[in-house]
Amino acid sequence: MAYVQVEADESRLEEGPEGLQFKSFLGADGGADANRAPRSAGVGNANRDYLADSENRPKGGGAFWTVEYYQPYFDIDTKTVLERCYQTMNPLAAPTYIPKFLQPADLYGPFWTLTTLIFALFLSSSLAASISAYLSAEGTKYDYDFKLLSIAVTLVYAYGLAVPVLFWLALRYLGVGEWSVVEAISVWGYAQFVWVPVSILCVIPVPIVRWVLVGVGFGLSGWFLAANIYPILAAAEAKAMRLFIILIAAMHLGIAITFKVVFFSYYVVEQIGGDIKVPGGDAHP
Repeated sequence: MAYVQVEADESRLEEGPEGLQFKSFLGADGGADANRAPRSAGVGNANRDYLADSENRPKGGGAFWTVEYYQPYFDIDTKTVLERCYQTMNPLAAPTYIPKFLQPADLYGPFWTLTTLIFALFLSSSLAASISAYLSAEGTKYDYDFKLLSIAVTLVYAYGLAVPVLFWLALRYLGVGEWSVVEAISVWGYAQFVWVPVSILCVIPVPIVRWVLVGVGFGLSGWFLAANIYPILAAAEAKAMRLFIILIAAMHLGIAITFKVVFFSYYVVEQIGGDIKVPGGDAHP
């Protein structure tokens, strides 16, 4: 076997690392951008720190049309759901509700709230109507109107689920940007919790009391929605986007009046018992 001696090119070896040159392709601002903190989720160019970043939001293992994708949004304990429900009735907590109580957003709470509201509307109105029939003239009967249940299902789910999805789609189409559909449904769903105690208290057969209760429910839930939605509209580049809050207020007023007319005012108690004689009044034979 033969060996061949190979002489190293000393001229090249002597250059060593100093002969190497590195070129940056990041541009003039590359160094600054590399050291900059990641931008939080926001609307357009606005920085909205009260919304969680996309990497902090729970994600399932499958595609968005599969059940596994939405499973993490239902993984929440009852204590947290109840706290989120109670805080919707606190006007002082409304402006900071998303960063303080709704991180991360969930879908179980809104679904539970809307379903409870459906049965509360039907049972409360039916109970009030049956009590009114019992206290009315003898022989008055009351039959449960199960059409009210179908009306409640359609009305509550349409307003609590379909409206926030359509609102989110409209904002995305208009370029108002990174508010997730889960946050929209969560905010809208939890906002309806106040109607559960209102519907129970509206069993009281006093018209003025029912109007006051409906007004309180409209005010609390309306303020909660405005406090959480208006910052999104105000952060948009187009100032006309703020007019959406007027549309939301009109829809919310419509749902409040519908609750009052359909579920809280259709029963009327007739005169119960005889007239009370007032001393000094006109005597009747």
